[in-house]
Amino acid sequence: MKLLLLLALMGLNIYAAQVVQVADKYKDSTKCKACHNHIVTQWDNSWHARSHYDNDEYLQKTIDYVARKESGKSLNTIKVECAACHNPRISVTSTTSEYDAIAALKLDKDSAVNKAINSDRISEGINCVVCHNIDQIHDNLPDTKRGINRVDWMPSGTMTGPYGDAKSPYHKVQQRDFMDTNPNQLCFVCHANDTSEEGHRFIDMQSEFKSGGKQCVDCHMSPRKDGVAATIRDASGQAHKRLIRDHGFIGGHIEKMWNGALKVDVSKSSRGLEVTLTNPQPHAIPSGFGAREILIEAQYLSSGKNIKNEVVSLTNHYISRHNKPTVPHLAVKTVESISIPAEGSKSFSIPIASGSDQVIISVSYRLVNDEVRGILDLKDPLWSKKMIIKQVKLKL
Repeated sequence: MKLLLLLALMGLNIYAAQVVQVADKYKDSTKCKACHNHIVTQWDNSWHARSHYDNDEYLQKTIDYVARKESGKSLNTIKVECAACHNPRISVTSTTSEYDAIAALKLDKDSAVNKAINSDRISEGINCVVCHNIDQIHDNLPDTKRGINRVDWMPSGTMTGPYGDAKSPYHKVQQRDFMDTNPNQLCFVCHANDTSEEGHRFIDMQSEFKSGGKQCVDCHMSPRKDGVAATIRDASGQAHKRLIRDHGFIGGHIEKMWNGALKVDVSKSSRGLEVTLTNPQPHAIPSGFGAREILIEAQYLSSGKNIKNEVVSLTNHYISRHNKPTVPHLAVKTVESISIPAEGSKSFSIPIASGSDQVIISVSYRLVNDEVRGILDLKDPLWSKKMIIKQVKLKL
């Protein structure tokens, strides 16, 4: 019996999320500015810095929507589930049906869950101590284990980084390969896959990823370049020069990232216009959180005047258990999925407007398609902004 109990506890230790309290000295990014001000400034403008319920409209309205539609689960329970990746230093990693019953009666004000959700220790989302305090990443776990459920933390005050010779008078430093030679391992702690409340896998980026020598950080941070990781001076009176990467974590919300992201070829055929999109990137486009969209727009002209527009939308559409359109996180299945695979191509036929003598093909990207944007009632213009990938003009 004792052996069985020991094995059970060992299993719990392996698969349960590990919570390590972060000391006040390291809990927020302002404490890092003294030595890493330039890096903190880059991070402060990133979406990692916004990955909190209070700071991201899409996240907030998705959580609210799921909580309204998912009977039996409280708003805080959904927040805790999402915190596995969005706020992985949260002090509570799961809830119970008993808690949800108490929350439904609004008697949870002084509960550990409510205090964890509202703690200022997670208000910055993915901050310095989230990535740089990770000790181990467990790739052997089932792929349903993401975020906090996939990592072990260092003791508070010990930071991990890419340099074996790094020293600091303010904290201990240890080198880890996921900060240096294998950075994809760190990215895929969270950016690997996602599954809806109904068990439907609607993102599988890690499986679709084709490295070809590329790392996530090469595009979403920067190639290594000369600089300093810390401005603290060594014995010679100089800051230690390093090969560093930017910490802006740029993504689909950055317009310049889309300039030329796809190769666009347009030609005439017996079926009309043939638009071929070739994706040189190591993951599918669109990908990400499930509602992203590529638009192919054909503007037909006659003697310089616009006479007709045609639009092709490349995106995903989802249905709920009630057989109605829904957000990815409540989907029972994907009813339509159109994307350009990693290192692949797809062609689309568009009819040619009668009487036209010229066409302008615009290929652009949007963060959220019309359907999901409407369901969530997203207000920020960013979600509907068209970011141009390429424009092609063709005489007909």
